[in-house]
Amino acid sequence: MPQKLKILFTASEVVPYAKTGGLADVAGALPKAMAALGHEVIVVMPRYYSIDRSKLEELPHPLGVPMGPLHTQWAGIWKDTLPGSDVPIYFIDYEAYFGRAGLYADENGYSYPDNDLRFTFLSKAAFELAKMLDFRPDIVHAHDWHTAPQPLLRDSRYLWEPRFADAATVLTIHNLQHQGIFDERIVDILECGWEHFTPFELESMGATNFLKAGIARADRITTVSPTYAKEIQTPEFGFGLEEHIRSHADRLRGILNGVDYSEWSPAADPFIPAHFDVDDLAGKALCKRELQRRFGLPERDDLPLIGFVGRFAEQKGIGLIAGAMEELLHSGAQFVFLGTGEKWAEGFFSDVAGRWGDRFACHIGYSNELAHWIEAGSDLFLMPSLFEPCGLNQIYSLRYGTLPIVRATGGLDDTIENYDPMSGAGTGFKFWEPSREALASTVRWAAETWRNAPAAIEAMRRRAMEARFDWERSAKEYETVYREAIAHRKEKA
Repeated sequence: MPQKLKILFTASEVVPYAKTGGLADVAGALPKAMAALGHEVIVVMPRYYSIDRSKLEELPHPLGVPMGPLHTQWAGIWKDTLPGSDVPIYFIDYEAYFGRAGLYADENGYSYPDNDLRFTFLSKAAFELAKMLDFRPDIVHAHDWHTAPQPLLRDSRYLWEPRFADAATVLTIHNLQHQGIFDERIVDILECGWEHFTPFELESMGATNFLKAGIARADRITTVSPTYAKEIQTPEFGFGLEEHIRSHADRLRGILNGVDYSEWSPAADPFIPAHFDVDDLAGKALCKRELQRRFGLPERDDLPLIGFVGRFAEQKGIGLIAGAMEELLHSGAQFVFLGTGEKWAEGFFSDVAGRWGDRFACHIGYSNELAHWIEAGSDLFLMPSLFEPCGLNQIYSLRYGTLPIVRATGGLDDTIENYDPMSGAGTGFKFWEPSREALASTVRWAAETWRNAPAAIEAMRRRAMEARFDWERSAKEYETVYREAIAHRKEKA
């Protein structure tokens, strides 16, 4: 019988406690999926001050975290269980680092200048907590730049700690654009030794690069889709680390994110005005009318309704959308946008909604309820990302019979099958070139197909709703990676 593993899982954000992106969704779902396979998992994250302590259990003893020349710093520890599971999650409570409104940046979008200290502290705190709990992990699983120092710490600061003697490390890259680049002085705080400050590990153009060090030291590296694993080895998507990643490609694997279908299911969704499923789509038409009514759009059944939910960020193709807006408004479709982010984009889309209220509506901000409404009530879903490591909204859209319009990159390319007018196959509409012309022509193509080929749309919708990208499949792939990491660690011993 295969060995059951002990997994130490550290992330800067975890659903439902704190979220800015897909990392939180993975950190909230993958540990539960691993536990369902019989493994023992503990999760560690910061106790941001947006997380209500009254709903948590306080551990009786503080946690000392060594910070080199800053000496030992003491944190409170709180505990909960991930909803819908028995997986314990521990919160590192240290006001000087985590007692702030934002996770990584202030209300104006400026990164906190001490992010290097904050996430060095988190990375070390996970090891120290494991010692306090006498938890002896087989796997230390780090995520993105925030905890990317952990593989290096395992091989340096904690090399001779008996509890970690057999621990292998896995690093998951959720978004390579953000790498954790800081002043070289953080090396002393890491306590990893200056011998690791080289172009092959920590050093990058005279600064420290947390993600680069994690890539160099992890026993296995994963990305959140197979295509993204290939893309980050190219200059277009490598953000300066493509050569470094290629040199470690033998330890790299892409594993597509899963989706929590207990939350994203039109047959049982508590947020939407009517339920429906692949065998009975009547409720979807009602959801469309209610969405139009809620956003003040004309209640027309003869126009496709195109939704967008996401960050107003360049990565998400916001610049492409803005550049193509005139063509989109004359594509014979209605649009509903939900998002927040770059201020110019918030102002731009608000202005469009004010001038074209019969065709375009938007809500600036984020609402989980509205996100579910848009997924359920839209006919098509717009996701023209310049790059997309995995993406989840396009998978939610499939489940709700809302056909995605995507740029064929990363996880979008892996999860969406392009419509073929000859055979009728497909689950959405793709374009490849990152240009406003390509985006506009693909939206027109999708809108015209919706109007002129209803039978093809109906068949695609049913095919989309039957597609499954569940966490059980992904968890089994991670289980394989974990065992490969353990074998790699034994080879190095």
